[in-house]
Amino acid sequence: MSAPPTAPPRLVVGIDLGTTNSLAAIRAGKVARVLRDRDGEALVPSVVCFHPDGRTLVGREAKRLRLTCPDRTVFSVKRLIGRSAAEVGAEAARLPYPVVAGERGLPRIRIGDATLSPEAISARILQQVKANAELALGQPVAAAVITVPAWFDDAQRQATKDAAALAGLDCLRILNEPTAAALAYGIDGSKDGTVLVYDLGGGTFDVSILRIDDGVFRVLATAGDTHLGGDDFDLLLADRILAALPGGGKAVDPFVLQAVRSAAEGLKIRLSDAVEAELTLDLGPRGTASLRVTRAEFEAAIAPLVQRTLDCVQRAVRDAGLRLDQIDETVLVGGSTRVPLVRERLRALLGRPPHTEVDPDLAVALGAAIQADVLAGNDRSLLLLDVIPLSLGIETLGGAVQKLILRNSTIPTSVTEEFSTGVDDQTAVELSIYQGERELARDCRLLGTFRLRGIPPLPAGLPRIAVTFLVDADGVLRVHAREQRTGVEAGIQVVPTYGLSREEVRAMMLDSIEHAQADYAAREAIELRNKAEAMVRGAQRALALAELPPDQTYAVHKAVKALERLLAGPTDAAALRAGCDAVTQATATIADDVISAAVTRALREEEGR
Repeated sequence: MSAPPTAPPRLVVGIDLGTTNSLAAIRAGKVARVLRDRDGEALVPSVVCFHPDGRTLVGREAKRLRLTCPDRTVFSVKRLIGRSAAEVGAEAARLPYPVVAGERGLPRIRIGDATLSPEAISARILQQVKANAELALGQPVAAAVITVPAWFDDAQRQATKDAAALAGLDCLRILNEPTAAALAYGIDGSKDGTVLVYDLGGGTFDVSILRIDDGVFRVLATAGDTHLGGDDFDLLLADRILAALPGGGKAVDPFVLQAVRSAAEGLKIRLSDAVEAELTLDLGPRGTASLRVTRAEFEAAIAPLVQRTLDCVQRAVRDAGLRLDQIDETVLVGGSTRVPLVRERLRALLGRPPHTEVDPDLAVALGAAIQADVLAGNDRSLLLLDVIPLSLGIETLGGAVQKLILRNSTIPTSVTEEFSTGVDDQTAVELSIYQGERELARDCRLLGTFRLRGIPPLPAGLPRIAVTFLVDADGVLRVHAREQRTGVEAGIQVVPTYGLSREEVRAMMLDSIEHAQADYAAREAIELRNKAEAMVRGAQRALALAELPPDQTYAVHKAVKALERLLAGPTDAAALRAGCDAVTQATATIADDVISAAVTRALREEEGR
């Protein structure tokens, strides 16, 4: 009898959906390779042109039409996806194509009479990447692992999955770019150690610290900025070019903006190889800009941006519980890491040269292909464990936030805690989900809310509500609540309207440090007040049920009334704590007497039988 035929390996590709360029890769055996188009090109420029003749062009063809159709050629759309129109307003004003506010305040790109979402534009790019992959492989591609910046929040991750679905791709996993990059650099489990991945792309910056141990990749910490990248370097040069135009570039049109952005990008690339570069940009009737820029001038302009990335590096190392000299390997990812100043400053900070042997534009896709191979079931030797970038929690009585999943927790993860009601006979509760590092809800970001109904009308504190936070492998949060006595349930997949702005991300981290002492004091005051109110209610119920001597009843009444007076005025933590202690002491005597009386009655009843 012959053996059954072996099933062919499942085909899953890895895709790097980038701000500037996108590409796909696949792993066959132990070797990952990028997939190239018929011209031998791996990179697909993340540019889409909606030509007036009705054609939709993607990639290099679209990029060539940036000056011909400036207001119909869309680029850097990754910086818009999963965010609000208000958040991208300042940047949108500098884009040559129109960005408007659509439904629910989300950004939409206006092309003629139509408006398109960033997800729809991204889907066009993914479709081109998919087509190139199918051409290279000679077979259909239906499933993929798609990478995103580590600091993409739930909305940005979900928007990326939506774009994949629109492109006809089953997104098996959303993978953090730094984690993918570590795989691509040959740090594939063959040797153990601690790796720092520095990922500076066109629109985003990430840094992750990974510990590799016998084929297990565990992310220890991550930091970054979802709105910092090579595009920002280009804008600094673009401002100089605009200033060199007649009138200082005050009156600009889409053609000028496209031409200037393109010239700025070319100037940046030339300054990576030369100590100075000259530019003459002839815009016909719109004027001519001529200037010379030295590398020293360029580096002085971008130095604050590079320092912001190094600040993130130091924070991630601290969060991982390490020192800089404990980093074994440093990996560079993203085209902007070719800028000499970036490499020099990073080497000076870490005291060792980074890896440069893999093309930084290809690294993320190659790593995604390795993870795709693992998910396809073709390689079981590797395990990737990522982390969540910001803490997640629930608002409690008084406006405090109870964190259930802490920042830098390994995902996937699930945490369950029990809560209760704060008002007698409460039959429903509204659960508000927050993200951030501060202790009070007003200082964190609201992600979503939902209501749990059908709670039995019991005294406050008696219902048992189990709240479960589940973050899946894609970093998407789901929250579930269940009342334990009745079994009633409710839940939500938390997808906020839009993502975190760079200011919010930075503010969340800095504020959590700057205001830590005040936050904890405020939270302690809220929890102490909640405890005091619960003690008053509990003591009053005990007095109503117990038969006590007048002197004991008076002592408890006196302590409870004193605590009520404290609660009626401004919160004084020391006084409230003393009042709670007095009630505890008074009611402890009651408890002893009630128990003694119950035992005496039971013994008498037994003797009378």
